[in-house]
Amino acid sequence: MGKKMAVVGAGAAGSYIGAFLTREGHDLVLIDMWGEHVEKMNADGIEVSGSQGPFNVPVRAHHFSDASQLKDKYDIIFFAMKSYDTVWAAHFAKNLLASNGVLVSNQNCMNDLTLASIVGFDREIGCVMSGITVGLWEAGHVNRGGQPGRDRGHDVFRVGELYGRITPRAEEIAGLLSCIDGSKATSNIWGERWSKLTTNASSNPITAMTGLGSNGAAELPEARRLQIEISKESCRVALAQNFDVEPIKGITADVWSRANEGDIYEELDEKFLPTPGANDWKSSMSQDVTKGRKTEVTLMNGYISEQGVLAGIPTPVNTAITSVVDEIDQGTRQANVVNIKEVLTRAGIT
Repeated sequence: MGKKMAVVGAGAAGSYIGAFLTREGHDLVLIDMWGEHVEKMNADGIEVSGSQGPFNVPVRAHHFSDASQLKDKYDIIFFAMKSYDTVWAAHFAKNLLASNGVLVSNQNCMNDLTLASIVGFDREIGCVMSGITVGLWEAGHVNRGGQPGRDRGHDVFRVGELYGRITPRAEEIAGLLSCIDGSKATSNIWGERWSKLTTNASSNPITAMTGLGSNGAAELPEARRLQIEISKESCRVALAQNFDVEPIKGITADVWSRANEGDIYEELDEKFLPTPGANDWKSSMSQDVTKGRKTEVTLMNGYISEQGVLAGIPTPVNTAITSVVDEIDQGTRQANVVNIKEVLTRAGIT
């Protein structure tokens, strides 16, 4: 008998994972809080479009209020909740997890230790999703932008144990996810997490606070400067804590940490220039702003700032951009290009 699986958090990433695994014939249910989305999935399946579509697959979906009555226990739970919903949703997921089951964190940010403290350190495994852009703009329909990683020699899914060993279950989960895109087990999940955190922190809030797409932001030298400064601060914090950060945009963390050096700055600036033919994609944080939802900025850039305090590393740009996006969350500021100058001012950069 095959393993029972669940996706807790059927947003863009969760719906995408669920659609592909269901299409492969796995016994899987999706659980989410958006009632219209749950109803649409049950009625018409999940519609997948974009660079790996189109296709439609019938699925089984439950609202959280109904899922609490499920009698099944799940061998593998793919956990794709927003970071600010981690704690309560992890307690919910724990009740659905089989005694020898594993919860796979497909989230942004650094939530693995929190999850492990709830479900058990032997029942949580990290999964970084690198270089994948997906959007859920309407109920029942998930879209992927950009070229699949496999087509460009890139492993999107990096699955790893918190203690750094490549285990059979890490390889098993990587194998499951390989039906979607390039996938591998890693012995450096923390280095992968810091690399992804840096990538997200340097891009997501830029498009979120400006209302621009990725190409529009890339055309602005001031936006690229913020991206370089955010990446520099993040890498300095990670290196100060002795993490072995995986390369970011093909460049080592040590180089990013020395971004203020003239020749290095020019090299890094090129990494953020517009890519010819690329979609003008909105980040997940920008999608949240567009939908009027809370963002993950305090658990992304804010986390870098908090860790910077602990490590004694200044993070003025991450602190400034966290405050600006948080004001958008609170409804006291609107997404606009002028927010770039506001962040530079608050960070003391002229």
